[in-house]
Amino acid sequence: MIHYDLWWNPAVEAQATDRAYRIGQHRNVQVYRFITKGTFEEKINAMIQEKKQLADLTVGTGEKWLATMSDAELRSIFTLDK
Repeated sequence: MIHYDLWWNPAVEAQATDRAYRIGQHRNVQVYRFITKGTFEEKINAMIQEKKQLADLTVGTGEKWLATMSDAELRSIFTLDK
């Protein structure tokens, strides 16, 4: 699979990549992203990478630390009264 037209939303590109791994696929799939240096696409790619880094800082699927917090700890996070 080749990505040659970048999307503003990284999830859309990830969805397109995931489609290459359809159920029943037994062959290896390689994904390439072509970006021409010094172009608008290079700036979009930098912005996408920044968005991914920001998304990685948020709570994701499988994060267990949130589930282990007590009710009091959760209330303290979401309470506006300090």
